[in-house]
Amino acid sequence: MAQRRASRRRVETVASGVAEVVPDPDRDTAFTLLLDGAPQSHVDLADPTHLQFEYVRRMAAAIDLVAEPGRALRALHLGGGALTLPRYLAVTRPGSTQRVVEIDGPLVELVRRELPLPARANIRVRVGDAREAVEGMRDHGYDVIVLDVFAGARTPAHLASVEFAQQLARVLDPAGWLIANIADGPPLKHARAQVATIRSVLPDACLVADAAVLRGRRFGNLVVLAGRTPPPVAELTRRAAGDWFPGRVEADLDRFAAGATPVPDASAVASPPPPVGLFGDRK
Repeated sequence: MAQRRASRRRVETVASGVAEVVPDPDRDTAFTLLLDGAPQSHVDLADPTHLQFEYVRRMAAAIDLVAEPGRALRALHLGGGALTLPRYLAVTRPGSTQRVVEIDGPLVELVRRELPLPARANIRVRVGDAREAVEGMRDHGYDVIVLDVFAGARTPAHLASVEFAQQLARVLDPAGWLIANIADGPPLKHARAQVATIRSVLPDACLVADAAVLRGRRFGNLVVLAGRTPPPVAELTRRAAGDWFPGRVEADLDRFAAGATPVPDASAVASPPPPVGLFGDRK
């Protein structure tokens, strides 16, 4: 069994580094995608509703709650990886039209070959820069935008500015939602600035994260749900508390942002790198 699993491992050099597709030792149809040793995605080809990473489950919970169950959505995913959330949405909301923008063309080809999409999933993948792609899109074209772009383990600076946030708000339906993944650690300076930046154009928002991350005690992922109407805080709170790894919802974002101001292109910076050793030694 171990030899068979090892034979299914794939390692290739792609545009953004060394990509590995690694079989899950506990689920025969599941795989983890790593880039330069950092886990990027986990996919179960037989059960796309199985979500291994806790921050992905929090993003999926937000998608579940932004519209009545089963309703098809127009979804834009900025950052592709192994297409975990597009697969999830295709199953939970049949008929949804989904567009993915991923800058790494060789990575897209690796995923298509080793982790093929379901035959009838309406998921279109475009190779290109997320900001350039959004700037060319029509107004109000999407019900949900998922922002989860990392170059290595950092979000690029040009995707962390108020000018980019304005473009996201422009292509989002007036009743739509942005779901953004922010990676940060103590003292959460980047996360506070990103919350202020997003809320400058989509003012109704909340955060979902591990309590220790929200308190600025360790590095991790913070999921922002933002739109133009109040978010479903009560139900998100219930789901976060009931997760395998319980999380917390922060709705008082004036307090969280602590006076941070929106970040313009001129001073935008990439998200901070994760601590050395966060993902283990994978030499």
